[in-house]
Amino acid sequence: MDFAHTTVLLEESIKYLNCRPGKIYVDCTLGGGGHSQRILEELGTTGKLIAIDQDQEAIIAAKERLKKHKEQIIFVESNFVHLPNILAELDIPSVDGIMFDLGVSSYQLDNAERGFSYQHDAPLDMRMDRKSDYTAADLVNEMTQDELSKIIWQYGEERWSKRIAQFIVEARNRQEIQRTGELVEIIKAAIPAGARRKGPHPAKRTFQALRIAVNEELKVLEKVLETGINCLAPEGRMCVISFHSLEDRIVKHTFRTLKQEKQVKVLTNKPLLPLEEEIENNPRARSAKLRAVEKLLF
Repeated sequence: MDFAHTTVLLEESIKYLNCRPGKIYVDCTLGGGGHSQRILEELGTTGKLIAIDQDQEAIIAAKERLKKHKEQIIFVESNFVHLPNILAELDIPSVDGIMFDLGVSSYQLDNAERGFSYQHDAPLDMRMDRKSDYTAADLVNEMTQDELSKIIWQYGEERWSKRIAQFIVEARNRQEIQRTGELVEIIKAAIPAGARRKGPHPAKRTFQALRIAVNEELKVLEKVLETGINCLAPEGRMCVISFHSLEDRIVKHTFRTLKQEKQVKVLTNKPLLPLEEEIENNPRARSAKLRAVEKLLF
């Protein structure tokens, strides 16, 4: 399966990133390479791009897609939380722009074996970094009922979190839960029929919560937003595309704090949203929000 991903808010994010020839930029979420390709087009032949992704399959696919720019790209297989260390190892004191496109890629969702999707039966995995030992199956089979309930509520904002956690524990007491299809049926059984007929797929929020927990996405995001600002040169910019309210809340509050500390100027007082045309062409863009800041001169 090809590593394909439809990049969301592409032109808007490139505009706010303010890419200029001869400068250095970081794409912290390489994914399908959409943002990286547009950044490189703006840089001409004199700039440099550091492209980071913890998914080895993304790196391999992007190297092929971006091979004509290979002299200008440094690929790094790592979690973006290590951004300061990555730049230090490359002997790069500061960069002119940092791009984050958060969440799970279209490829990861559509590739059944990765276990991210509630629409395909597959091993219950959900690891973005496949070298990690901890999977979603480990989480649902090992956590206490209270821990599961807390994760499903906090990260998925699922009103039936306690009941879903109860049903998971009861099911795993009979037999370990190893596949996404098993978990979907457990969740469906836990949510009353009337509630299942309204809103999104009944497993959507729980799967989101488990993915966030397995990959520690929110902890990593909060940390890298704060440390990432220190990696920017004066007038350097940071752009973040988020896909659910928990991510956006962290971005909004962190940027507000950095503004109060007089470290940045907020460029987007309200998040930038996709146009209806983009949503029609790519329904997954519906929940996307873009926020951007510029580092102050002092």
